This record gives sequence, structure tokens and C-alpha cells, in this order.
Amino acid sequence: MPTSVEKAPMIEALVAQWQVIDDLVSSISDEQWQADSGLPGWTVADVVAHIVGTENMLDGREADSVRDVSGLPHVKNSIGELNERWLDHYRSRSRDEVMAAYREVTAKRAADMRAMTDEAWNVEMPTPAGRDTFGRFMRVRNFDCWVHEMDLRDALGLGEPTAPEPATWALEEMTATIPFLVGKKAGAPKGSAATFDFSGLVPMQVHVAVDEKASAVPALDAPADVTLSLTVVDFARLAGDRPKADPADVLIAGDAELGSAIVTNLHYMI
Repeated sequence: MPTSVEKAPMIEALVAQWQVIDDLVSSISDEQWQADSGLPGWTVADVVAHIVGTENMLDGREADSVRDVSGLPHVKNSIGELNERWLDHYRSRSRDEVMAAYREVTAKRAADMRAMTDEAWNVEMPTPAGRDTFGRFMRVRNFDCWVHEMDLRDALGLGEPTAPEPATWALEEMTATIPFLVGKKAGAPKGSAATFDFSGLVPMQVHVAVDEKASAVPALDAPADVTLSLTVVDFARLAGDRPKADPADVLIAGDAELGSAIVTNLHYMI
């Protein structure tokens, strides 16, 4: 079933996320701008350029092709190649030029989305999460940008994200993947159930019941076989196999074997 995502709140959360990143990187030094991001082959500047490049791509623009990037060790697929071409495009630009491009394209994308009809917002199309609605694609974009804010903060020692609206939508997107992680990747047996108890910036419980397949459910009829307690930021670090990801940040209560299998299989982001 196509994913219905409420248009106005989603757009405003994404716009807020773009502004958070702008404010964050505008306050750092030139030395920090060129610092290692912790992501293979990428500096802090590259993380920002990646966001610019992706939004340019969604706006129908193409990157300059300056070299063959397919052989880079951290490039795994065609999307990775496209990402690297956009990074090359911006590596010859100054910090001010990159930020001007960031502000120009995000402002245009925001205006274009606000002008969209509901029909266009809900049209089905290819997305990073498979064929789904344009609205789902923008929920993925918010998630991706929010994770990169986390990357920037982790790389520079600037604490954790503090804006609840983008984080809430990011967790909504991650929640859509949790049943797959529990049922398919971790191999939770039929009849079992797991609860993710998220604390901190976005307190929320996500319940997964396993029948013929694992599904997210509003509530469980009985206590979960295992409860995993963590913050949404720590979940994102584990899901993305980020440098600060630490399985020890997850508190497991109940079936320790099942809980360990779930934590071991939380990585799903490319």
C-alpha cells in the first residue's frame, strides 16, 4: 500500500532540517569545514556538498563529470557514483560558493514542494525505499539530512540533534524499516514480539509482532519477548554503521539471544 505522508508538516520539517544544518555549519571554523567527517572519503564540506548535490539532482540538474569514481573503495553502486560526481563538482568551489548553492537549491525545492498539488505529492514513483509516493520520498530526504546533521555533530563534537520535528519524521521513516530488521534480518521466530523503547529527543515505543511476517502494531496483547531501550540517535548510528555506533548503547530486557540478534542486524543504511 502506498505511504500517505501529510504534505505541509513534512515540507516544514524538511525545511527546518535544512535550516538547522545551515546554522550548524555556518558557525564552524574553516578548519572544521575541512575536517574528516568520519564517513569514508568525505570531509565535513563533502557532507554538505552531498546534500546540495542530491537536491540538485531532484531539481533535474546534472553534475560535472571530472573523473571515473566507480573504483573508489567506498563506492558500492550507481547512486554512490552519482554522489561522488556531485562531490567532485563542489570540491573546486569555495566554502561561500557551496553554501550559496545550498541555500539556492533548498529554497527552490521548498518553494516547488509548497506549490505542488496533493495529486503530485501522492504520485507513485521510484524512491530509495522502493516504489512509493513522492511524499514518502521527501520523508526519506528529511531522514537522510537528519542523519547527516548527526554525522556533522559527531565529527565535530557538537552534541546531538535538538530539533524535535525533523527527528520525529526521521524516526517515522526508520520505524517503517524496523519490522524488516526484526523479522527478516534478525530472524525473529513466528509468534514472537519485540518493543523498541526510544527515549530522549523523540520518546516513542515501536512494537513489532511476528506472524507470517513481522509487522509494526499499535500495541501488543502481551508483554514483548524482548524490549530494546535506546535513543533515536543511537538507533540511527547503528542503522548507518556510523563511527560512534555502539551496540552497548542498547539496553536489552527479556530474551537476550533474540535481543542480541536484533541489535547485531540493525545496520541497513548504505
